[in-house]
Amino acid sequence: MQNFLASRLTQREWLLLAASTALFILAVFGPDTAQPLHQHVFADSRRWVNLPNATDVLSNFAFAAWGVAGLTSLHRLFKHQQANTEQVLAALFFLGLMCTAAASGWYHLQPDDAGLGVDRMGMVLAFAGLLGLAVAGRISHRAGVAIAVATLLFGPLSIWYWLSSGNVLPWLVIQFGGMALILVMAFIKPSQGTLAVRWGMVVAVYFLAKLLELGDHEIYAWTGELVSGHSLKHLVAGVAAWPVLHALVWANALLTQTAVLAQKNRAEFGLPRVRPLQLESEMHGSEIITSRIQA
Repeated sequence: MQNFLASRLTQREWLLLAASTALFILAVFGPDTAQPLHQHVFADSRRWVNLPNATDVLSNFAFAAWGVAGLTSLHRLFKHQQANTEQVLAALFFLGLMCTAAASGWYHLQPDDAGLGVDRMGMVLAFAGLLGLAVAGRISHRAGVAIAVATLLFGPLSIWYWLSSGNVLPWLVIQFGGMALILVMAFIKPSQGTLAVRWGMVVAVYFLAKLLELGDHEIYAWTGELVSGHSLKHLVAGVAAWPVLHALVWANALLTQTAVLAQKNRAEFGLPRVRPLQLESEMHGSEIITSRIQA
Protein backbone atom coordinates (compact mmCIF):
# COMPACT_ATOMS: atom_id res chain seq x y z
CA MET A 1 0.00 0.00 0.00
CA GLN A 2 2.85 2.39 0.79
CA ASN A 3 4.43 1.81 -2.62
CA PHE A 4 0.99 2.13 -4.20
CA LEU A 5 0.69 5.68 -2.86
CA ALA A 6 4.27 6.86 -2.60
CA SER A 7 5.75 5.88 -5.97
CA ARG A 8 6.25 8.67 -8.49
CA LEU A 9 3.57 9.55 -10.99
CA THR A 10 4.00 8.08 -14.44
CA GLN A 11 3.74 10.17 -17.59
CA ARG A 12 0.20 8.94 -18.21
CA GLU A 13 -0.78 9.80 -14.64
CA TRP A 14 0.61 13.33 -15.03
CA LEU A 15 -1.39 13.76 -18.24
CA LEU A 16 -4.52 12.51 -16.49
CA LEU A 17 -3.91 14.93 -13.65
CA ALA A 18 -3.50 17.80 -16.12
CA ALA A 19 -6.71 16.89 -17.96
CA SER A 20 -8.63 16.56 -14.70
CA THR A 21 -7.34 19.93 -13.52
CA ALA A 22 -8.44 21.54 -16.79
CA LEU A 23 -11.94 20.10 -16.38
CA PHE A 24 -12.06 21.33 -12.78
CA ILE A 25 -11.10 24.85 -13.87
CA LEU A 26 -13.79 24.76 -16.57
CA ALA A 27 -16.41 23.63 -14.04
CA VAL A 28 -15.49 26.36 -11.54
CA PHE A 29 -14.74 29.32 -13.82
CA GLY A 30 -16.78 28.50 -16.91
CA PRO A 31 -19.91 30.46 -17.87
CA ASP A 32 -23.09 29.89 -15.88
CA THR A 33 -25.34 27.42 -17.66
CA ALA A 34 -29.02 27.15 -16.83
CA GLN A 35 -31.04 23.95 -16.89
CA PRO A 36 -33.35 23.86 -19.97
CA LEU A 37 -36.78 25.23 -19.14
CA HIS A 38 -38.48 22.16 -20.60
CA GLN A 39 -36.27 19.71 -18.66
CA HIS A 40 -39.24 18.13 -16.85
CA VAL A 41 -41.64 18.09 -19.80
CA PHE A 42 -41.60 14.61 -21.30
CA ALA A 43 -43.51 13.38 -24.31
CA ASP A 44 -45.14 10.29 -22.80
CA SER A 45 -47.19 11.09 -19.70
CA ARG A 46 -49.60 8.17 -19.97
CA ARG A 47 -50.71 6.39 -16.82
CA TRP A 48 -50.87 2.64 -16.34
CA VAL A 49 -53.32 1.67 -13.61
CA ASN A 50 -52.30 4.18 -10.91
CA LEU A 51 -48.72 4.67 -12.13
CA PRO A 52 -48.07 8.12 -13.66
CA ASN A 53 -45.62 8.45 -16.54
CA ALA A 54 -45.62 4.68 -16.61
CA THR A 55 -43.34 4.03 -19.59
CA ASP A 56 -40.64 6.41 -18.41
CA VAL A 57 -40.81 4.89 -14.92
CA LEU A 58 -40.86 1.22 -15.89
CA SER A 59 -38.15 1.51 -18.56
CA ASN A 60 -35.69 2.15 -15.73
CA PHE A 61 -35.86 -1.54 -14.84
CA ALA A 62 -33.36 -2.03 -17.68
CA PHE A 63 -30.68 -0.42 -15.51
CA ALA A 64 -31.54 -2.74 -12.63
CA ALA A 65 -31.40 -5.81 -14.87
CA TRP A 66 -27.91 -4.93 -16.13
CA GLY A 67 -26.81 -4.19 -12.58
CA VAL A 68 -27.99 -7.57 -11.32
CA ALA A 69 -26.33 -9.34 -14.26
CA GLY A 70 -23.04 -7.57 -13.59
CA LEU A 71 -23.00 -8.25 -9.85
CA THR A 72 -23.90 -11.90 -10.51
CA SER A 73 -20.95 -12.22 -12.90
CA LEU A 74 -18.64 -10.64 -10.33
CA HIS A 75 -19.90 -13.02 -7.65
CA ARG A 76 -18.95 -15.97 -9.84
CA LEU A 77 -15.55 -14.42 -10.49
CA PHE A 78 -14.92 -14.03 -6.77
CA LYS A 79 -15.19 -17.83 -6.42
CA HIS A 80 -11.91 -18.14 -8.33
CA GLN A 81 -9.93 -15.16 -7.04
CA GLN A 82 -9.89 -12.43 -4.46
CA ALA A 83 -11.34 -9.11 -5.54
CA ASN A 84 -8.90 -6.73 -7.21
CA THR A 85 -9.18 -3.00 -7.93
CA GLU A 86 -10.88 -3.41 -11.30
CA GLN A 87 -13.48 -5.77 -9.91
CA VAL A 88 -14.29 -3.43 -7.02
CA LEU A 89 -14.75 -0.55 -9.48
CA ALA A 90 -16.91 -2.75 -11.70
CA ALA A 91 -19.02 -3.62 -8.65
CA LEU A 92 -19.43 0.11 -7.94
CA PHE A 93 -20.56 0.63 -11.53
CA PHE A 94 -23.17 -2.14 -11.44
CA LEU A 95 -24.37 -1.08 -8.01
CA GLY A 96 -24.67 2.43 -9.42
CA LEU A 97 -26.87 1.12 -12.23
CA MET A 98 -29.24 -0.38 -9.67
CA CYS A 99 -29.31 2.89 -7.73
CA THR A 100 -29.92 4.76 -10.99
CA ALA A 101 -32.91 2.53 -11.73
CA ALA A 102 -34.47 3.36 -8.36
CA ALA A 103 -33.57 7.05 -8.41
CA SER A 104 -34.65 7.67 -12.00
CA GLY A 105 -37.87 5.75 -11.46
CA TRP A 106 -38.58 7.94 -8.44
CA TYR A 107 -37.88 11.11 -10.42
CA HIS A 108 -40.20 10.17 -13.27
CA LEU A 109 -43.13 9.60 -10.93
CA GLN A 110 -43.31 13.38 -10.49
CA PRO A 111 -40.55 15.17 -12.43
CA ASP A 112 -39.10 18.24 -10.69
CA ASP A 113 -35.69 19.63 -9.73
CA ALA A 114 -35.54 17.81 -6.39
CA GLY A 115 -36.31 14.48 -8.05
CA LEU A 116 -33.76 15.15 -10.77
CA GLY A 117 -31.16 15.74 -8.08
CA VAL A 118 -31.94 12.30 -6.66
CA ASP A 119 -31.76 10.84 -10.17
CA ARG A 120 -28.30 12.33 -10.73
CA MET A 121 -27.04 11.08 -7.37
CA GLY A 122 -27.67 7.53 -8.58
CA MET A 123 -25.81 8.33 -11.79
CA VAL A 124 -22.79 9.56 -9.78
CA LEU A 125 -22.18 6.03 -8.45
CA ALA A 126 -22.34 4.52 -11.93
CA PHE A 127 -20.09 7.24 -13.40
CA ALA A 128 -17.54 6.79 -10.61
CA GLY A 129 -17.30 3.06 -11.19
CA LEU A 130 -17.21 3.35 -14.96
CA LEU A 131 -14.61 6.15 -15.08
CA GLY A 132 -12.46 4.46 -12.46
CA LEU A 133 -12.59 1.14 -14.31
CA ALA A 134 -11.58 2.73 -17.63
CA VAL A 135 -8.66 4.60 -16.08
CA ALA A 136 -7.52 1.62 -14.02
CA GLY A 137 -7.20 -0.52 -17.14
CA ARG A 138 -5.48 2.06 -19.31
CA ILE A 139 -3.34 4.10 -16.91
CA SER A 140 -2.99 2.51 -13.46
CA HIS A 141 -5.04 1.07 -10.65
CA ARG A 142 -4.25 3.95 -8.31
CA ALA A 143 -5.27 6.47 -10.98
CA GLY A 144 -8.55 4.60 -11.41
CA VAL A 145 -9.22 4.71 -7.68
CA ALA A 146 -8.36 8.44 -7.60
CA ILE A 147 -10.76 9.23 -10.46
CA ALA A 148 -13.54 7.20 -8.82
CA VAL A 149 -13.06 8.95 -5.47
CA ALA A 150 -12.95 12.38 -7.16
CA THR A 151 -16.20 11.60 -8.98
CA LEU A 152 -17.86 10.43 -5.77
CA LEU A 153 -16.78 13.70 -4.13
CA PHE A 154 -17.40 16.29 -6.85
CA GLY A 155 -20.50 14.63 -8.33
CA PRO A 156 -22.74 15.32 -5.31
CA LEU A 157 -21.15 18.76 -4.91
CA SER A 158 -22.04 19.66 -8.51
CA ILE A 159 -25.63 18.53 -7.92
CA TRP A 160 -25.89 20.58 -4.72
CA TYR A 161 -24.41 23.60 -6.50
CA TRP A 162 -26.92 23.30 -9.34
CA LEU A 163 -29.87 23.03 -6.95
CA SER A 164 -28.69 26.05 -4.95
CA SER A 165 -27.50 28.32 -7.79
CA GLY A 166 -29.20 27.09 -10.96
CA ASN A 167 -25.81 26.63 -12.68
CA VAL A 168 -25.66 23.14 -14.18
CA LEU A 169 -22.20 23.54 -15.78
CA PRO A 170 -20.23 21.56 -13.14
CA TRP A 171 -22.56 18.59 -13.61
CA LEU A 172 -22.25 18.81 -17.39
CA VAL A 173 -18.46 18.84 -17.06
CA ILE A 174 -18.55 15.68 -14.96
CA GLN A 175 -20.94 13.93 -17.34
CA PHE A 176 -19.54 14.89 -20.75
CA GLY A 177 -15.96 15.43 -19.59
CA GLY A 178 -16.06 11.95 -18.10
CA MET A 179 -17.29 10.40 -21.34
CA ALA A 180 -14.59 12.29 -23.25
CA LEU A 181 -12.05 10.79 -20.88
CA ILE A 182 -13.41 7.30 -21.53
CA LEU A 183 -13.19 7.96 -25.27
CA VAL A 184 -9.50 8.82 -24.87
CA MET A 185 -9.00 5.62 -22.84
CA ALA A 186 -10.42 3.65 -25.78
CA PHE A 187 -7.37 4.62 -27.86
CA ILE A 188 -4.80 3.71 -25.19
CA LYS A 189 -3.36 0.21 -25.09
CA PRO A 190 -4.65 -1.64 -22.03
CA SER A 191 -2.24 -2.52 -19.25
CA GLN A 192 -1.18 -6.14 -18.90
CA GLY A 193 -3.57 -8.23 -16.83
CA THR A 194 -6.56 -5.88 -17.10
CA LEU A 195 -10.07 -6.40 -18.39
CA ALA A 196 -10.38 -5.81 -22.12
CA VAL A 197 -13.48 -3.62 -22.15
CA ARG A 198 -14.55 -2.11 -25.47
CA TRP A 199 -14.65 1.46 -24.25
CA GLY A 200 -15.41 2.86 -27.69
CA MET A 201 -18.64 0.88 -27.69
CA VAL A 202 -19.53 2.26 -24.26
CA VAL A 203 -19.17 5.83 -25.52
CA ALA A 204 -21.09 5.10 -28.75
CA VAL A 205 -24.04 3.62 -26.85
CA TYR A 206 -24.03 6.52 -24.39
CA PHE A 207 -24.25 9.17 -27.09
CA LEU A 208 -26.93 7.20 -28.96
CA ALA A 209 -28.93 7.30 -25.73
CA LYS A 210 -28.37 11.07 -25.55
CA LEU A 211 -29.68 11.49 -29.11
CA LEU A 212 -32.81 9.54 -28.18
CA GLU A 213 -33.24 11.79 -25.15
CA LEU A 214 -33.00 14.92 -27.31
CA GLY A 215 -35.55 13.48 -29.75
CA ASP A 216 -38.04 12.56 -27.03
CA HIS A 217 -41.10 14.29 -28.52
CA GLU A 218 -40.17 13.69 -32.17
CA ILE A 219 -39.75 9.94 -31.67
CA TYR A 220 -43.03 9.78 -29.76
CA ALA A 221 -44.75 11.37 -32.74
CA TRP A 222 -42.90 9.22 -35.34
CA THR A 223 -43.93 6.01 -33.56
CA GLY A 224 -47.57 7.03 -33.46
CA GLU A 225 -47.34 7.67 -29.71
CA LEU A 226 -46.19 4.12 -29.12
CA VAL A 227 -42.92 4.91 -27.34
CA SER A 228 -41.02 8.10 -26.54
CA GLY A 229 -37.36 8.89 -27.08
CA HIS A 230 -36.79 9.23 -23.35
CA SER A 231 -38.10 5.74 -22.62
CA LEU A 232 -35.89 4.34 -25.38
CA LYS A 233 -32.99 6.31 -23.90
CA HIS A 234 -33.32 4.33 -20.66
CA LEU A 235 -33.31 1.01 -22.53
CA VAL A 236 -30.34 1.94 -24.72
CA ALA A 237 -28.27 3.56 -21.97
CA GLY A 238 -28.38 0.32 -20.01
CA VAL A 239 -26.71 -1.46 -22.94
CA ALA A 240 -23.56 0.58 -22.18
CA ALA A 241 -23.00 -1.98 -19.43
CA TRP A 242 -22.68 -4.79 -21.98
CA PRO A 243 -18.98 -4.30 -22.84
CA VAL A 244 -18.09 -4.39 -19.13
CA LEU A 245 -20.25 -7.44 -18.51
CA HIS A 246 -18.84 -9.16 -21.61
CA ALA A 247 -15.27 -8.69 -20.36
CA LEU A 248 -16.20 -10.11 -16.95
CA VAL A 249 -17.96 -13.11 -18.46
CA TRP A 250 -14.90 -13.97 -20.55
CA ALA A 251 -12.61 -13.48 -17.56
CA ASN A 252 -14.78 -15.84 -15.54
CA ALA A 253 -14.84 -18.43 -18.33
CA LEU A 254 -11.05 -18.42 -18.72
CA LEU A 255 -10.45 -18.60 -14.99
CA THR A 256 -12.91 -21.48 -14.66
CA GLN A 257 -11.28 -23.36 -17.52
CA THR A 258 -7.81 -22.80 -16.08
CA ALA A 259 -8.96 -23.89 -12.62
CA VAL A 260 -10.40 -27.12 -14.03
CA LEU A 261 -7.14 -27.89 -15.86
CA ALA A 262 -5.13 -27.15 -12.74
CA GLN A 263 -7.30 -29.51 -10.68
CA LYS A 264 -6.80 -32.24 -13.28
CA ASN A 265 -3.04 -31.72 -13.14
CA ARG A 266 -3.13 -32.05 -9.36
CA ALA A 267 -5.12 -35.27 -9.66
CA GLU A 268 -2.58 -36.72 -12.11
CA PHE A 269 0.18 -36.13 -9.58
CA GLY A 270 -1.89 -37.55 -6.74
CA LEU A 271 -2.38 -34.18 -5.04
CA PRO A 272 -5.64 -33.40 -3.23
CA ARG A 273 -8.20 -31.02 -4.65
CA VAL A 274 -8.11 -27.50 -3.24
CA ARG A 275 -10.53 -24.60 -3.05
CA PRO A 276 -10.49 -22.12 -5.97
CA LEU A 277 -8.92 -19.34 -3.89
CA GLN A 278 -6.17 -21.69 -2.72
CA LEU A 279 -5.61 -22.72 -6.31
CA GLU A 280 -5.11 -19.12 -7.40
CA SER A 281 -1.48 -19.05 -6.26
CA GLU A 282 -0.74 -22.12 -8.36
CA MET A 283 -2.17 -20.36 -11.40
CA HIS A 284 0.48 -17.60 -11.03
CA GLY A 285 -2.19 -14.96 -10.49
CA SER A 286 -5.29 -14.20 -12.49
CA GLU A 287 -3.67 -11.13 -14.04
CA ILE A 288 -1.82 -13.37 -16.52
CA ILE A 289 -5.06 -15.06 -17.48
CA THR A 290 -7.06 -11.86 -17.80
CA SER A 291 -4.46 -10.26 -20.03
CA ARG A 292 -5.26 -12.84 -22.71
CA ILE A 293 -8.85 -11.67 -23.01
CA GLN A 294 -9.45 -9.97 -26.33
CA ALA A 295 -12.06 -7.29 -26.81
